[in-house]
Amino acid sequence: MPVLTPPVRAVLLDMDGTLVNSDAVVERCWRRWAERNGLDGDEVMRVAHGRQGHLTMGLLLPDRPVEQNLAENAVMLDEESSDTDGVVEVPGAARLVASLAGLPHALVTSADDRLARVRMAAASVPLPPLMITAEQVGASKPDPEGFLKAAAELGVAPAECLVLEDSEAGIAAARAAGMPVLGIGPRAAAHRPDHHVDDLSGVRVSGAPDGGLVVELP
Repeated sequence: MPVLTPPVRAVLLDMDGTLVNSDAVVERCWRRWAERNGLDGDEVMRVAHGRQGHLTMGLLLPDRPVEQNLAENAVMLDEESSDTDGVVEVPGAARLVASLAGLPHALVTSADDRLARVRMAAASVPLPPLMITAEQVGASKPDPEGFLKAAAELGVAPAECLVLEDSEAGIAAARAAGMPVLGIGPRAAAHRPDHHVDDLSGVRVSGAPDGGLVVELP
């Protein structure tokens, strides 16, 4: 198994598409929204992943008031939080997160706290002790704020944090934060992450004697 270099001292984990496959729910909710607003569902899905919902709405309907997008996003979060049909673990996610217990790591997601807890529970993936959710940042991915906040709370330099991400917005946020990226799944491959795996089944993380982390890839 190849070992990542330079040394890693913390792992920052996206949720949707990285730890949890929630594509079925995301597709249902966003395609309903697209139909209500007279938009092409395929075009909506091309930009919906990785961002907070109101920002996706703003990109697709730039002339609408921000307040309307925020209100519709609140409705969509209710819909998503009550729909877990098809929400499953990305292969290897539960084992990987469990193996990080006691090591520096965090969840950094564009979901709000309620949705993050619902989806992680539905997929039977443990919750990291540090969670940076939508309520805790002023700017969503692709802004690096969430990743930088997680690094600061862990006391780790950004360049020594490895980000696990699947979306264009998430990979852009990690790069803006100065962090290397391990891309997860087919969406990530298109955006040239520093490293790439199909899923998490072959990823191993363990503590090193110097206090860093050893990250092994299949």
